[in-house]
Amino acid sequence: MRKTSLLIIASLITAGLTACGDKESEVGANTAENNQDNLESEDQINDSNLEREENGTSQYPLTISHELGEITLEKKPENVVVFDFGVVDILRDIEVDVQAVPQANVPSYLSEFKSEDYENAGTLFEPDFEAIYGMEPDLIIISGRAADAYDDLTEIAPTLHVAVDTGDYMTSFKENVQLIGEIFDKEDVTDAKLESIESDLDALHELTDNTTARGLILMTSEGELSAYGPGSRFGIIHDDFGVPAADEGIDEANHGMNVSFEYVLETNPEYIFVMDRGAVVSPGEGESAAETLANDLVMNTTAYKEDQIVELNPEYWYISAGGLTSVSGMILDIKAAFE
Repeated sequence: MRKTSLLIIASLITAGLTACGDKESEVGANTAENNQDNLESEDQINDSNLEREENGTSQYPLTISHELGEITLEKKPENVVVFDFGVVDILRDIEVDVQAVPQANVPSYLSEFKSEDYENAGTLFEPDFEAIYGMEPDLIIISGRAADAYDDLTEIAPTLHVAVDTGDYMTSFKENVQLIGEIFDKEDVTDAKLESIESDLDALHELTDNTTARGLILMTSEGELSAYGPGSRFGIIHDDFGVPAADEGIDEANHGMNVSFEYVLETNPEYIFVMDRGAVVSPGEGESAAETLANDLVMNTTAYKEDQIVELNPEYWYISAGGLTSVSGMILDIKAAFE
């Protein structure tokens, strides 16, 4: 009887161990299957993130309307040719690669774009179509200087016209920066850059909002003078920076109004803001802005007597206007005058 009981107990133990083993095998199999599913899910997520990094966010295809037409980008551009140094300025600041620029006109603060690391796209006014075609760009960005070449450039690649509205400079500048941030999936970076510029602009307005000192904007070129007022290509000084205009009647927005030294004395501004065109168009040739304004009539103005003739950075104001670095520099040019 005792032997029979022991046999029964042994059988029960064996059966229990077998059942536990089967259950553990089943659990193990399920766990392995779940782990495999998890690995596959992680691979899918990684693939999705890689695709997002390569092609940008889900805004693509992206259709953009601009002043000269409309373009559609199927993916984030990689080979970009740029004919506006304000845009080159922006792209450099947000760390987006540029393939080619017009190397004959590069501002000194963007001098790296003169190197062999970048291709030459021609000049600001005359693109090298054959060279650009060989570059196989997937986006070309132009502004007013290359506008006449728009139709020909569109036959090579989608061509985007980006312009600053001089009648609403800061608004259009911000819109341009935000658009470029969207195209290249850099919105966080462009938002931070614009926030910094807005802070600098607020600091400038603390100096100009209550001033009664009037400013006159002049450009010198080969000894000649042109004056600019509100709404002009340099009118941001009045319209957005808050400096009262010495003459509200200047109506030549783009090329300025030709004026005489007598006009400068009659207007008698408290500040003269002067931009030396020759310094960037034909450096080392002709009179400098300082030499042009070394005139007995100008010396009798309040601006001269109070040492308030301010030379603007011609690269920022004339060559690469509308860039992140250039607009920051433009604000600082005026801020320094009032500090």
